[in-house]
Amino acid sequence: MPHADVNGLQLYYETHGDPRREAIILIMGLGGQLIDWPEALIDRLTQAGYRVIRFDNRDAGLSTKFDGFRLPDVTALWGQMMSGRPSFTPYTLDDMAADTVGLMDALGIERAHVAGVSLGGMIAQAVAAHYPARVLSLTAIMSTSGNPRLPPGKPDVLSALTTPVSSGAVGDQAIVEQIVWLQKLLASPGYRQDDEELRAQARADVARGYDMRALMRQFMASVASGDRRAALKRITAPTVVMHGEDDPLVPIAAGRDVAENIPGAAFRSVPGMGHDVPPALAGTFADAILAAARRASGPAAKGKPATLIGEMEEAATRFRRWLGM
Repeated sequence: MPHADVNGLQLYYETHGDPRREAIILIMGLGGQLIDWPEALIDRLTQAGYRVIRFDNRDAGLSTKFDGFRLPDVTALWGQMMSGRPSFTPYTLDDMAADTVGLMDALGIERAHVAGVSLGGMIAQAVAAHYPARVLSLTAIMSTSGNPRLPPGKPDVLSALTTPVSSGAVGDQAIVEQIVWLQKLLASPGYRQDDEELRAQARADVARGYDMRALMRQFMASVASGDRRAALKRITAPTVVMHGEDDPLVPIAAGRDVAENIPGAAFRSVPGMGHDVPPALAGTFADAILAAARRASGPAAKGKPATLIGEMEEAATRFRRWLGM
């Protein structure tokens, strides 16, 4: 299995498409795994001429877990979140951003287009803010700036997100049903999946490494990372911010706030989109990511290899053609 040694951790990753082409790094959201990216989205991006890398964040899927850290009680966590005070966490969004850049290092990728959803969008913001020389473009989807004055999500959705599956005698099926329940709360009203599709995805997540405690640790990282508006103002990469008009967890005002704080960012609102990544919206997600990428470097069909090795291989190909070989 492809794991990379990154910052003392093991990150599981997959690559798709021509390794000589510009790379798009996809960063998944809270508790999500790389398999939660729709295959149709991956196909759209590779067909457009890009190399795509998706991976499991720390504390997700097949990457290193932080099981040794005790979680605070939910009431205390809510108090910290509402007051904006930092809390003790085993890691922060900046650490997760460093993981993304570390994975790029491990794969020999100097610069990449970075795209993320939800928590992944916040991580992508941190990558673009703190590692500007490594980012060709940024696409932040259904994310927030951490501005404490933004409206909160719906109370029932926020409560559900921090309701752990009781430990002990529950089996995988109970966890699957909890995931389905949560996904239905977050679902895009204009692009709903049926229950069996949601169950199939949830079973795949559970079989692969879903852990509600890890989700809570990632949630703590987002709380502890606070207001990022000052960092957003330093972002220089061409940016597209996309947000659903019907997001029940991170209201659309949060997406607008992200765009307003990143110089030159383009904002896209999507009617009927909630806080999920349904296959029916794969084309919409791909269009946003490709729009950001093309703002940075033009059509991928013109081909800009992502690594020195790729450049050498392409130069050798041109030379062989010149010789008539």
